[in-house]
Amino acid sequence: MTVPDYQGLMLPVLRSVADGKEHRIADLRNVLAETLGLTEEDLGLKIRSGAPVFNSRVHWAVTYLSQAGVLRRPRRGMVELTDRGRDLLVQAPPSVDNGLLARYPEFREFMVRARLTRQDSSETEVPTEQLAPGKGTPKEQLANAVEEANAAIAADLINRIQEREPAFLEHLVLKLLTAMGYGGKAGAAEHLGQTGDHGLDGVIRQDVLGLDRVYVQAKRYGSGHSIGRPDIQAFVGALHGAQADRGIFITTSRFTTEAKDYAERVPARLVLIDGARLAELMVLHNVEVQEEQTFILKRAADASTCRAPTCSAPGSTKTSSSRRQTTARVRSASGHA
Repeated sequence: MTVPDYQGLMLPVLRSVADGKEHRIADLRNVLAETLGLTEEDLGLKIRSGAPVFNSRVHWAVTYLSQAGVLRRPRRGMVELTDRGRDLLVQAPPSVDNGLLARYPEFREFMVRARLTRQDSSETEVPTEQLAPGKGTPKEQLANAVEEANAAIAADLINRIQEREPAFLEHLVLKLLTAMGYGGKAGAAEHLGQTGDHGLDGVIRQDVLGLDRVYVQAKRYGSGHSIGRPDIQAFVGALHGAQADRGIFITTSRFTTEAKDYAERVPARLVLIDGARLAELMVLHNVEVQEEQTFILKRAADASTCRAPTCSAPGSTKTSSSRRQTTARVRSASGHA
């Protein structure tokens, strides 16, 4: 039997964890391989990076099912069925794929993030047919695949952060802001989060004397908890107490419309970063992620742009070194988040 694609593995994955207990993903792969009757030859197939095809597809099946809320990752390397997943199995669908998972709003939001570079969190409605893979050019398909992969990693990052202690997020956001260039060579980032911090978890000093300061607040909440206007008002009060007029409020959840409107109107310069944007920035700046695989798509250079000595002379068998190329990088979460 050939190895099913990741969507073809979704229903077998759900059935394999139907007992509601926690399962090690490594053990789950063994159970699936036996259930599906995969041979040693099937399990020995490798993708270009050297990873087994079967392992990769199980990973993505689990990732997509988790984004739909039918699976849960209680701990690193573990997975369990949720109440939603149990209800889905009771319905006895003949198969489970992205089209079926699109009934769940969390999955639709995830797919929107995979398709768009940046979108307001309130704009999450897209036609279900747009969730299906398109038939674009190889370059378009590669770009779409990388966007989907990075969106999945971003969602996984937020899940991991929500499982850690609050101080982890406080240190993480300072690391991210430093990676983005805040603080510079002469400045510094300092963690302030502790009892009596008055709502200020960190500060970025943009100059050596500390005259130019940006204060940070980080709140680790689940996706069901929204940051409202009172939270932003309290942050503005904390900035005023620190004689500061610039701040960044970061959360793993989202902000209400009232919170966003208030942040726009106050004299202090505020930047609000929700969970989706936080994860996107972490992937963009390689914070708590690592490059897993790099794809390079090349095309021949135009004759008009080909100049010696980089191009071959007429009749030469040498290949031109001025080929144009597109590089796409797929990332994975590091072992720290």
